[in-house]
Amino acid sequence: MTDPIADMLTRIRNAQAVRKTEIFLSFSNFKYSLANILAKEGWIESAEKKVSGVKNLDEIGIKLKYHKSGKPTIMSLKRISKPGRRVYADYDHLPYVLNGLGMAIISTSRGLMTNKEARRAKIGGEVVCEIY
Repeated sequence: MTDPIADMLTRIRNAQAVRKTEIFLSFSNFKYSLANILAKEGWIESAEKKVSGVKNLDEIGIKLKYHKSGKPTIMSLKRISKPGRRVYADYDHLPYVLNGLGMAIISTSRGLMTNKEARRAKIGGEVVCEIY
């Protein structure tokens, strides 16, 4: 697989399109950190690591979140920096998503963080995705 992060975001979008409540992804530290940020910011209900006996078969269980009306909380989930075109931003040029209603996830030297956290810490990095 060329881009496992794009695959993760596509699986979340597809699962919400058919109103699934939970999805499972193969485990990687980057995907787990990304899922934890989405859970911490309230875009998904929870993300937890499912440990199996074999090292390479660990999974991430993601519980999706919906409004009372049945609409998903995530309206758009878009990959910005791709393997063919990396997108980097200084801390003073970090994107504002939907005038602050959405968020961007930035991969920095201190790990993954939201655009607001990166702006507060005055640190830039690779713009991984945007969500609103």
